[in-house]
Parts: sequence; C-alpha cells; structure tokens
Amino acid sequence: MKSVMIVFNQANTERVEFLLDELQVRGFTFWENVQGRGHENGDPHRGTHTWPEMNNAVMAVVDDEKVESILLAVRKLDKRNEEVGVRAFVWNIEQMV
Repeated sequence: MKSVMIVFNQANTERVEFLLDELQVRGFTFWENVQGRGHENGDPHRGTHTWPEMNNAVMAVVDDEKVESILLAVRKLDKRNEEVGVRAFVWNIEQMV
C-alpha cells in the first residue's frame, strides 16, 4: 500500500476530484485552504492581500499498482497549466487499522 498526497492550487479542485473518480480512487482525505510555496519557482499561496491564492490537498491510500496511473494523471494536469501548480508525493504505508 502507498499513500499519495496531491497538493494543488484550489483552482484545480474539480480537476483533481475528476482525476480520482476516473482512476477509481474512492477513499481519500481532503484539506481546504492549505498554505505554502513551491520549492522551485512557485509563489506563496497564503490567502493574504499580497499572496491571495490558496492550495488544497488530498491524500489517498491505494494499492501499489495505482500509483503510476495517479502520478501520470497529475503530470498531465500540471503540464496543462504549469503556472497554477499541482504536486504529488508518495509514501510507503507499513500498517493500517
């Protein structure tokens, strides 16, 4: 099992939810209004007058076989509009209850 966390500009919320539906990722946890800044050239997303944009995040625990299709879909979404930004991170899940 793997945990996949996708952090994205809130403008991509519907696209990310569609991506998960298309890939049949049913269970996930969703966070709204996540603040941060991209590590390469991203502007801060702080919800302030100076930096008004915000991010959202979603995390799903999936079978190992689903990870590559999720990452491919995230890459395609990012290429669609690189200025908006979307990133995915993967962790091993050793145990769950």
